[in-house]
Amino acid sequence: MANLESIQTLAFPLPPSQYITAFTDENVRKNKIPKPPPIPTTEYKMFGKPFSNDENIITPLESQGFKRLYPQHFDRKKELKKMNHSILINFLDLIELLVKYPDSPRRAEKIDDLTQLFVHIHHLLNEFRPHQARETLRVMMELQKRQRLETAQRFQKHLEKVRDIVKSAFATLPDQMESNSKLLIPVEMMETDRETEQTTDSCCQMDRIMCDIVDEFSN
Repeated sequence: MANLESIQTLAFPLPPSQYITAFTDENVRKNKIPKPPPIPTTEYKMFGKPFSNDENIITPLESQGFKRLYPQHFDRKKELKKMNHSILINFLDLIELLVKYPDSPRRAEKIDDLTQLFVHIHHLLNEFRPHQARETLRVMMELQKRQRLETAQRFQKHLEKVRDIVKSAFATLPDQMESNSKLLIPVEMMETDRETEQTTDSCCQMDRIMCDIVDEFSN
């Protein structure tokens, strides 16, 4: 993360305190927001502290000005438990000093001891961060793999069901054609029926005309 001072050198010059004010809804719609600062290649500042790209992710305690309280090769769980007990004991000693000897110079020593212990615990926990990130990524990938395998299995089951339905449909198709052929009416019979209907309709029409003529003469 680059320092906010480098933003002033971009095409959208703004003080760091007003940089966030440029990200309004109108500026986003009009694409007038400032560009992100360039990626630092050498050194940069974050929270007022200088950092370098060549530094390790977790710097040793000696480089930060703290004396190491544990050896180079150690068991982190045991050291964390020991430091936790030491913090509890030093805290009880500090309370006793505040009650009995509030002006004792040992009070500052106890506060310094507690500070050192908390810094070491924080450093030991931070050393687990890369391992935690790898484990989190591994768990996420395993979960995605399991979900995709389950999806593929469900798809294969549905595909097999569809194939069975299609096969059964093709198997029953000839029987349905034979049964439907029995219900079909021959074309010759349909044409004969149509001619009969037309003749009947014409006869009925002539009878109506003759009846109308007779009715007129009778009147």
